[in-house]
Amino acid sequence: MALNRGVSITWYGHSTFRIVAEDGYVLFIDPWIETNPVCPGALRKVDRCDAILLTHGHSDHVADAAPLARRTGATVVAIHELSRLIARQGVERCVGMNKGGTVRLGLVQATMVDARHSSSVQDGDALLYAGEAAGYVVTTRDGLRVYHAGDTNVFGDMALIGDLYRPEVALLPIGDHYTMSPREAARAIDLLRPAHVVPMHRGTFPALSGTTADLRKLTTHVEGLTVHDLAPGDTLE
Repeated sequence: MALNRGVSITWYGHSTFRIVAEDGYVLFIDPWIETNPVCPGALRKVDRCDAILLTHGHSDHVADAAPLARRTGATVVAIHELSRLIARQGVERCVGMNKGGTVRLGLVQATMVDARHSSSVQDGDALLYAGEAAGYVVTTRDGLRVYHAGDTNVFGDMALIGDLYRPEVALLPIGDHYTMSPREAARAIDLLRPAHVVPMHRGTFPALSGTTADLRKLTTHVEGLTVHDLAPGDTLE
C-alpha cells in the first residue's frame, strides 16, 4: 500500500514497527527484535534509530529498547514509571510522559493515548510496576496520522481517539487471549474509523489465534476500509 506521503511503516512481527518519516527520521515502536521468533533475520541488525516509543513494560514489547537506545543514542519515550525503569538500564535520553501529552521527535509528533492492559517489568523473580499501558498517535510533518493501540481490549473511548486525532492508519492487536480478538478489533474499527488497518500481535505464539482473515470477515460492512495482511518484514511505503 502506498501512503504517498514519503513515509514508510515496516512490521517486524508481533507489535514492533519501524516508521521512517519524510526526512528520514527513524522511529521504532515496541522494539522486540533479537529474540522475536517471527522477526526476519534481515531486520535483526538495526543501523539507525532516532526514537523509541514504548506502550508498556512487558518483555515482548521492550526487550530491545534499552540495548537499541544505548547503541544508537535514541530517545526513549514511555509513561513516567516505565521511563524511570528504562533509564536504570543505562539509557541516557528518556522522556517520561503521560496520557494526553504530546512530544516532538524531529518532524514527528507522538501523542500518548489510553490503552487497557497490565504493565510490569521483570526484575529477577520480582515484577516491578511499570505504570499504565498506553497507545500512541504519531503525526508526521505532512499530517499522516498513525495510531498504535499497544496491547489493549476495545474500549468506548476509542471513539474519542477517532474524534480527536482521526487516525488514517490503525495498528491494532487481534491475537486474542492477551489482547483484543478480531471481534473486538472490528468494534474498535467502528469507533476509530481509520482508512487502513494493520493487524498485529498475532501469530507469534499458538495462544494468539486471531487472524487477518477473521477480521476481514467482520469488517465487510465498513466502506473505504483496507485491512492489510502484512507478513513480518513487509512495508507500507
